[in-house]
Amino acid sequence: MNYNKEFERIVLENSRAKLLLHCCCAVCAAFCFEKFRGLGAENVRGYFYNPNIMPMGEYRKRAGEMLKLGFREEGIVICEYVHQEFLEEIKGCENYAEGGERCEKCFYLRLKKTAEEAKKMNYDFFATTLTISPHKNSKIINKIGFEIENEIGVKYLPSDFKKGDGYKRSLEIAKELILYRQNYCGCKFD
Repeated sequence: MNYNKEFERIVLENSRAKLLLHCCCAVCAAFCFEKFRGLGAENVRGYFYNPNIMPMGEYRKRAGEMLKLGFREEGIVICEYVHQEFLEEIKGCENYAEGGERCEKCFYLRLKKTAEEAKKMNYDFFATTLTISPHKNSKIINKIGFEIENEIGVKYLPSDFKKGDGYKRSLEIAKELILYRQNYCGCKFD
């Protein structure tokens, strides 16, 4: 599946649909929101849930950067810092290499929480900005997203935001907006 083309097709066909977008950081989110706007999507809300981030100060810094994107209060949800949820989810995988089972469990945790919130809030779709990273496997992330769609009952919007120079554009936007750009995913095990 060409996730980028499928993403564009679905968004164009559902431009008025309500979508909850899991945001890993402001740098990634800035481009993703720009792409949604460019396709005419009107009802996209950011969801910052990242219990993998250590330490708490780093979590707060990244959450604060999300607010620099100019969201009105109703445009972004900043979740409480709950690192223990991450530690419980990845238990036994702490020493696994980045990109392996620990990361998959982390993706699952964050996407499931986003889908559950989307269902509670009566959203049509949920998605994630994680696919913009050149360090993250979009195929695995999308596979997890579809599994959660079947489990929770909210449609998953597949993506590969790094396509079409998405990652490069995210760096340009970050520079323009003077956004903090972290040098690690947030996990203390990497």
